[in-house]
Amino acid sequence: MSMKISLSLSAVALLGLTACTDPNYGPQSAGSVATNPNANRNAGAVIGGLLGAAAGANADNDSFAKAIVGGAIGAAVGGAIGNSLDQQAAELRGINGAFNVTNMGDYLVVNMPQDVLFAVDSATLRPDLTRDIKSIAGNLQRYPNSQIQIVGHTDNTGSAAYNQDLSQRRAVSVAQVLRESGVPNARITAFGRGEDQPIASNLTEQGRAQNRRVEIIIRPYK
Repeated sequence: MSMKISLSLSAVALLGLTACTDPNYGPQSAGSVATNPNANRNAGAVIGGLLGAAAGANADNDSFAKAIVGGAIGAAVGGAIGNSLDQQAAELRGINGAFNVTNMGDYLVVNMPQDVLFAVDSATLRPDLTRDIKSIAGNLQRYPNSQIQIVGHTDNTGSAAYNQDLSQRRAVSVAQVLRESGVPNARITAFGRGEDQPIASNLTEQGRAQNRRVEIIIRPYK
């Protein structure tokens, strides 16, 4: 049984990698941006295939056949999700050059600097940036099969309690525009993390500016 499962998983992984490899795209260094536009779709297909194979192999005694069928189904589903994320990310990047869109493979993160969205100590969106949030709402409506988290973050200037409250209010402001623009309330959650999750050092102004942000996390339903 274990030998058949191992062989099944290896076969599915090899098929997935062979089908997804494009000779025009070489390996990427750590931290670099992949140039292969199909990279996330391909990764989704391979991961989906492996998970599907594992699930199929555990279904009953006919493990080998189940693993192959499960792997094929999983690869198709994973590839479809990855391809959709690639397309959605490309659209989001065109909304505002100050927004950083990262495809994490199975979800997207839209990083919006708070200094772009809000005045100092304010949770009221700048009127000109409200238009861009509405454009994000349109994108989310075109790709409806996802859950959306709006997360506010600050630097460590001021008290932790104040920063927590400000990050919460800013996240809620962004979420409110999305709701008013037609994104269903059931898809959205909004909360603040205050100064607890920095992505850069708070010892420099540049680092503090990076930490002041609102993130929109888009997770496809599975």
